Amino acid sequence: MSNENVKKSVWARPNMNVTFRAELMPGKSREERTFRIVKVLANGRVLLDDFEGEHRENEFEPFRPKEDASA
Repeated sequence: MSNENVKKSVWARPNMNVTFRAELMPGKSREERTFRIVKVLANGRVLLDDFEGEHRENEFEPFRPKEDASA
């Protein structure tokens, strides 16, 4: 498996919440920009619950594991 395939499989998982970057949704609160991933596609994009279209990793805020969130 190539490094690119490993990256695609790691950045997103079904049922994980992701938050769109603020500059993509100006005026919306963090809560309003957060959606649940329904499906991760083979091309590395995701489908979201209650939000249309395919979305790429760079549209979202970077993921920080909970133990790093307080840092």
